[in-house]
Amino acid sequence: MRLLLLSLAAVSLWAAELPKLTYSKSFPGSQPAYLAITVDREGNSTYQEAPDDDNPLAFKLSPREAEALFAKAEKLGRFTRPLESGLKVARMGDKTFRYEDGAEKHEVKFNYSLDPDAQALLNWFEIVAESEQYFIALERAVKFDKLGVNDALLALDIAMGNDRLAAREQFLPLLDRVAKNETFMHMARARAAELAEYIRNPKPVQK
Repeated sequence: MRLLLLSLAAVSLWAAELPKLTYSKSFPGSQPAYLAITVDREGNSTYQEAPDDDNPLAFKLSPREAEALFAKAEKLGRFTRPLESGLKVARMGDKTFRYEDGAEKHEVKFNYSLDPDAQALLNWFEIVAESEQYFIALERAVKFDKLGVNDALLALDIAMGNDRLAAREQFLPLLDRVAKNETFMHMARARAAELAEYIRNPKPVQK
């Protein structure tokens, strides 16, 4: 047992040392007014909507999604150079990209950037943020608002159709719960089953 505990501790320590990316945005008056996403090299991620949130939503990005984020961070020099455009544009939220790998730590803050790699990384993180907001909305509807489940599923369906849904497998337990529970509307159950099937067996991209 002691050997097992030591092994688990070693694994936890190794996981804690994986390179991490963090994206945060503070935009008072918007909904949410604050958000932060942290992703490690293996896709282990958290989402929070308050700086002092001690119980963030945990989820896992696919290897492809995690690699896309880190590849863009590398193109940006791991955030060692300025990204702010300097243009007089409206405030669109104070954004921060942060890179951590052991003792190596870099971050850059900006409101608006013209750098195409910064824009691409920002878009990726916004997709992840939207995905977690869809998850929260669906989970809340499943627990407290059965009549609102179909609307939450419809929003999820649209996001998936527009290729703006990340970490799709996290939705499967909720979708299966709806699809198999006859207390939900038939329309919601059918849509949940269809979405779950698509996530498990995505259609090949047409060329």
